[in-house]
Amino acid sequence: MTVEPRAALDRLVAALEAHYTAVSTRRADDDPAVDDAYDVLADAFEVYEDALARVHGETMPFGLLDDGDDLDDEDDLDEDDLDEDDLDEDDLDDDELEDLDDEDEDDDDLDEDEDEDDLDEDEDEDDLDEDEDEDDDEDEKS
Repeated sequence: MTVEPRAALDRLVAALEAHYTAVSTRRADDDPAVDDAYDVLADAFEVYEDALARVHGETMPFGLLDDGDDLDDEDDLDEDDLDEDDLDEDDLDDDELEDLDDEDEDDDDLDEDEDEDDLDEDEDEDDLDEDEDEDDDEDEKS
């Protein structure tokens, strides 16, 4: 069955609205209406994603979790994927905190080296300016 992306999008939007309604009017933690709305939403998303890829060759910037995926599994994240603002020091063990401190020190060392290079360049420019001024003075005397 071939589905047009526009029709699939309309179905996805309707599924999102139905899911929201089910969640906002939930009667219990295990309300079957929420589970049903979840399943319809997941199906609508997959249909839309497939139609979009088939017709336009475009992919979504996100996807559905597989049943085996664990939302609480933080081991899947690389440290490089996180900004420092995303890290909560309470979630890190002592070794990880020490590694972060070492990285900060390395960054500080690089900043200091750059500052020294900037100062050296400024001094070189001042020397050149002085040499040019001396040359101008000698030309005027001649």
